Amino acid sequence: MLGCKNTLNCLSAALLLASLAACSPAGTAPAEDATATAVAAAPASAIPRTSDGKPDLNGIWQAMSTANNNLESAPAKAAFAMVPGDFVPVPAPEIVAMGAVGSVPASYSVVEGGTIPYKPEALAQRQTNQENWLTSDPEIKCFMPGVPRATYMPHPFQIFQSQEAMFIAYSFAGAVRNIYLENPGEPPLDAWMGQSYGYWEGDTFVVEVTGLDDRTWFDRAGNYHTYKLKVTERYTMVSENVIEYEATMEDPDIFERPWTISMPIYRRLEEGFELPQFKCVEFVEELMYGKYRKGREAELFGQEVDR
Repeated sequence: MLGCKNTLNCLSAALLLASLAACSPAGTAPAEDATATAVAAAPASAIPRTSDGKPDLNGIWQAMSTANNNLESAPAKAAFAMVPGDFVPVPAPEIVAMGAVGSVPASYSVVEGGTIPYKPEALAQRQTNQENWLTSDPEIKCFMPGVPRATYMPHPFQIFQSQEAMFIAYSFAGAVRNIYLENPGEPPLDAWMGQSYGYWEGDTFVVEVTGLDDRTWFDRAGNYHTYKLKVTERYTMVSENVIEYEATMEDPDIFERPWTISMPIYRRLEEGFELPQFKCVEFVEELMYGKYRKGREAELFGQEVDR
């Protein structure tokens, strides 16, 4: 057996191979199996509640998933930005110096059914987005992430809940959402975080999001939408420290049908933990505006400039 010299070594090797097989993305099950959430629902009486009897969502929360990299299953790869090499694609020059930090771990699908139901003619734009990730992903330029992406980025967010209001503040880019508890009607204009209208269905808080700017993406893999996107979120507490999060996307221009993602969201339990502010705008000023600085006119105009 595997060339083992004793039973203990054989057993250890067998356990190691079994654990590696279980972790392999090649055998990833569809999201309904992968996210059929390993968290058993607590009795309704064990869920914290506000004075009006609703589940108490107040607190700082964070998703622990690979969804921001790719909502669908994908193997690990050297980088998001790849260019043709002598024999196989290689990381773009801007990424090479980052080494393993610039590489991409395997992702596991959080999409019910495993894949996003794009219309065939819409897939070309996703491919274009992937090829132009470095210049096109709004996350790179610290733009507001939109919904649902803000929920599963690798940054925490805080829910503020009362009988009269519901508000969510995100660490990334200082994004915020004021969730209307009375239907405000059609959004007056599109916005990065859209317009949110929330209401309770039993113990589930449902949020309908419309008016989303079509420049937002779902992930770093170039999954996208149009201005017609409607997102319906569902927040269901399954225990004191876990929310089951679902989001259903409807966009008839590019999707064949509505589709849903789901994942658990966990409460941050560190004593004294406060929502960190990651206002990254100042960190991308050189990327976006550096060419306008004195001394870099050649980059701006494509030629030497007499001074």
